Amino acid sequence: MEAYWWILYWIVSAAAIVQSLLVVIQTWEHRRYARSSLRNLNRHQPAGRVLLCAPCKGHDINLEDNLRALLEQDYDDYEVAFIVESAADPAYPVIRRVMAAHPWMPARLIVAGRATYTGQKVHNLRVATTRISPRIKYLAFVDSDARPKPEWLRMLIARLNRPHIGAVTGYRWFVPERDTVANHLLCSLNCCIMSLLGRNSHYLLWGGSWAIRRELFEKIGIHSAWKDTLSDDFVVGRLLRKAKLQVRFEPSCVVASPIDNSLYGAFSFVRRQYLLARFYARNWWTFAVVALTFSNLIWLANLLMLVLSILNGATWCWIPATVISILYLLKIFRTAVSQSLADLYFPHLRKTLRRAKQFDILLQPFISLIHGIIVWSSSFGRHVTWRGISYRLSAHGKIQRTWHTDDPPVLPMPGIAGNSSKFLGKLAGLRKAG
Repeated sequence: MEAYWWILYWIVSAAAIVQSLLVVIQTWEHRRYARSSLRNLNRHQPAGRVLLCAPCKGHDINLEDNLRALLEQDYDDYEVAFIVESAADPAYPVIRRVMAAHPWMPARLIVAGRATYTGQKVHNLRVATTRISPRIKYLAFVDSDARPKPEWLRMLIARLNRPHIGAVTGYRWFVPERDTVANHLLCSLNCCIMSLLGRNSHYLLWGGSWAIRRELFEKIGIHSAWKDTLSDDFVVGRLLRKAKLQVRFEPSCVVASPIDNSLYGAFSFVRRQYLLARFYARNWWTFAVVALTFSNLIWLANLLMLVLSILNGATWCWIPATVISILYLLKIFRTAVSQSLADLYFPHLRKTLRRAKQFDILLQPFISLIHGIIVWSSSFGRHVTWRGISYRLSAHGKIQRTWHTDDPPVLPMPGIAGNSSKFLGKLAGLRKAG
């Protein structure tokens, strides 16, 4: 019987090593593809009017610099639509100031109003794309916390004229404002996910940096599909999968995104991403759960075996030690390769990102365990809080209820099931009897 357990152990450990090796290969391929794509950006000179939609809420870090970058792209034929919930939004005066400093740029500020049963960001996008000018050939979308390079928009639409490509996406690279554990943890987890992207993004599209042909946007019904949903990008990825069109990852469209978060905020942020994936991209979420569960369990099981074998003086303690060493070295190598992408994408931020690189490389096994815990926690719950607004989702991802954190609280009354008229009648009867 003991022989069967050893056979099972070797099979499972070998599978974990193969899994880690495949992740290393994918990360290496990402770097190779990025290097190849970034060699000669000037050869791409697309044409066609672009509508760039930038939903804004609150005051992001360096918001004015981020918005200014949108109006200074090296593409001549585009217009920008900034969208806010209301004129009371802190982003509103910043947008007005940036627009006033660029009077030659065709830009407008749209007040979309408060969303009801749709995510506020998605509602803003739906308002901005309700009536699109016939001159528009492409639609591009960007988040307000992203700072794109001058060639970003040009490269985002450069490959959209190919019929088999449905959308082009970039991704974010977090840049910590301070060297804290929370900021470095977010950088590590984000880098881990981005390194999984390659020439084909496998329908993983990031809503902060992507573009699509206007005619395809209307053909597959993105505007209608966004109704009553909280996620813009996962919904689009699902529609493009159904249409059997590729989502191309474009390395030159990776944008820097400054962060300064607490540990609780970092945990909530990552959990929210996976919670949305659970509702809108079930395959990606399941893959993350299975992969992280398997790798972490094998790591912990071998670590436990090593400790027990040493305590009992067993002669086979070298076996789990060897497996742990191989897994650890593969993780370290993969992390070093993925962190080298920072020098490729943002060489001017090399000094700023140095501590984040060291944190990721040295603490990778523990970061992987934290990653797994966060993913497992997304298996439960339907409530999401996003930029001061809380949402409750149905089993199918539709928004059932929305409330703002600045709204006055509604206190429940004991014994009341929502029928206020019956309660008032009873109260009147008690007063009369008294």
